[in-house]
Amino acid sequence: MALDPFTLLVLTSAMAAASALYLAAEWRSVRERSLLLWSTGFAIIAVGCVLALLRSRGYVLFGIWFPNGMLIVAHWMFLSGVAAFTRTRLPRAWWLLVAVWLAMLALPGGPWWSKAMLGIQSLLIAVISLRAGLLLRPQGGALTLSVGAAQLRFVLLVHGLFYLAKASSTLVPDAFINLASFRGTVILVSLVEGVMAIMLLAMSMTGTERHRREERIAQIAARDPLTALDNRRALYLRAPPLLQQASPASPGALLLIDIDHFKQVNDLHGHDAGDRLLVTFADLLRSTLPDGALAARLGGDEFVILLTNTSSAAVQALCETLREAFAQQARTLFATPEPVALSIGATMFDQPDTELSHWLKRADDALYASKRKGRDRMELAPWSPGPPQ
Repeated sequence: MALDPFTLLVLTSAMAAASALYLAAEWRSVRERSLLLWSTGFAIIAVGCVLALLRSRGYVLFGIWFPNGMLIVAHWMFLSGVAAFTRTRLPRAWWLLVAVWLAMLALPGGPWWSKAMLGIQSLLIAVISLRAGLLLRPQGGALTLSVGAAQLRFVLLVHGLFYLAKASSTLVPDAFINLASFRGTVILVSLVEGVMAIMLLAMSMTGTERHRREERIAQIAARDPLTALDNRRALYLRAPPLLQQASPASPGALLLIDIDHFKQVNDLHGHDAGDRLLVTFADLLRSTLPDGALAARLGGDEFVILLTNTSSAAVQALCETLREAFAQQARTLFATPEPVALSIGATMFDQPDTELSHWLKRADDALYASKRKGRDRMELAPWSPGPPQ
C-alpha cells in the first residue's frame, strides 16, 4: 500500500476514531474527565482528517482552514485532559488561541500562503503539546510519575518539539509547501508522524488512567470504610518498614487502644451513634498524632498506633492527651451510665528485626492489664527485647 497523502489521511482518521471509541469505553467504566476530553480530541481529529480530503477539490475553507483549526482544538482537548488529570486550572489566556485561529482567515492569498498557514498552525500545536507535557512533570520531586504518565509526557514533548521544528521549517526559503495538493516533504513527514503520534498518545493516555485507577483501588482496599484510617491489611503492609527504623538510640512504640463501654453507646443511642463516635475518635487521631505515625482500625472499637523515634515520656503524654480529649468529646456527644473512655496498652520496641505480631501481643497484654486496673488508663509494658531470632 502506497503511503500517499490520501492513504495516510484515511489511516489517521480510522486510528483516531478507534482511539476515541476506546477511550470513551474506558471513560464509561472509570468516569474520569480526562478520558472523556482525550476521547473528544481524537474524535475531532478523525472528523478533521475526513474534511481535509476536500482540499484537493478546491474547498479552502472546509478543506484547509477548518481541518487545521480542528487539529488545534483536538490538541487543546489533550491539554485540557492532562490538566484534569493533574488537577491543574488552565488560565483563561489560552482562549486567545481561538482568536489566532479566526485570524488565519484573514491571511491574504499568495505564494507564501501555505507556509504561513502551516507555520502558524504548527506553532500553536507545538505550544499546546509542550505545555501538556510540562504539566505532567513531578511536582517538587515528591511525585513519581507512573509508567503511563511518564510515557505520555515523553510523547507529548516529542510531539511538541516535532511541530516546533515543523513551524521552523516553513521559514526556510527553498522549502516547497502546497497545502491544497499535499505537496512538500514537510507535509508528507507530518502525515506519517501524525499516524504514529495517535497510536502512541492513545496507548499512553490509557496507561496513565489505568495506573491511577489501580492506585485508587489499592487505596480503597487499604482503608477502613468508616473511619478512613488504615485497615488491618494496610497495617501489616506498612508496619515492617517502620519497625525496621527502630534502634536502641531511636526506639518506637506500639499502642493498642480499646474504647471503654462502647456497647452502651450502641445500645442506648443506636449503631449510627456508635459509628459517629468511631469517626470522632479517628478524627482526633489525625489531628493529634505526630507526622510519620501510623494509625489503623483493627475492627470494632479497637485501634492501633505505631510511632517511630519516640520515648516513654512522649508516649505517656500522647496517651494522656488522647484520653482526656476523647473523654470530653464522648461526654458531649452521648450520655451513658458509665463513662466512655479509652483503655490503652503500649509497648516500646528497639529491635528492628522483630515481627509486628510480637509487639501486638505485648501491647495486648498491656491493654488487658489497664482494663483489670479500672479502665480509662494507659498501661506501658516493661521494656523487653524481641523474641530470639
